[in-house]
Amino acid sequence: MDTTTVAAFLAVDLLLVFTPGADWAYAISAGLRDRSVVPAVAGLVAGYAGYTLLAVAGLVVIVAGSTTVLTALTVAGAAYLMWLGWGVLRRPADLGAGEEAVASSRGRIMLRGVGISGLNPKALLLYFALFPQFIDTTGGWPVAAQTGLLGTLHMTACAVVYLGVGVLARTVLKTRPTAARAVTRASGAMMIVIGGFLLAERLMV
Repeated sequence: MDTTTVAAFLAVDLLLVFTPGADWAYAISAGLRDRSVVPAVAGLVAGYAGYTLLAVAGLVVIVAGSTTVLTALTVAGAAYLMWLGWGVLRRPADLGAGEEAVASSRGRIMLRGVGISGLNPKALLLYFALFPQFIDTTGGWPVAAQTGLLGTLHMTACAVVYLGVGVLARTVLKTRPTAARAVTRASGAMMIVIGGFLLAERLMV
């Protein structure tokens, strides 16, 4: 795989990663609600790691080609996202939360991140529709190795961007509790809207 192809993939992938969506909303919410955004971002990246493994194994094509599986994945992901969004709306950011309470919930924060990216049907289609355009089946690299490299680059981009988003949200709004609560509520509302859109989109097909 040549550097030109890798650079072209990164350009397109970064454009997608920089587009606000459910991942952004969760990173912002975690940045405002928790002392560290790392568990949330780690969870989001772990979800994409699962898709990378599926892509390397060649299962993404099979799953993406099944209407039943895609519908089930979309409904589950949309419902989960809306449920998380409702939880954020009910309990907006509290920048004064104690370290002990935060530490005890790091595992749950990470698992929620895994659920958001792992149940996102858009991620499945990203791997299915975008990756093949940058894979050279006639080159010296095995397809699995190329897919693994592209997946690793995507996960790295997600980690860097989402960490930046979460830390920036917390830094800018740290001394503005009212604004922080407003942004957190907006993030929760965004999760609900995105989940509702995904659900309506799939049910209308």
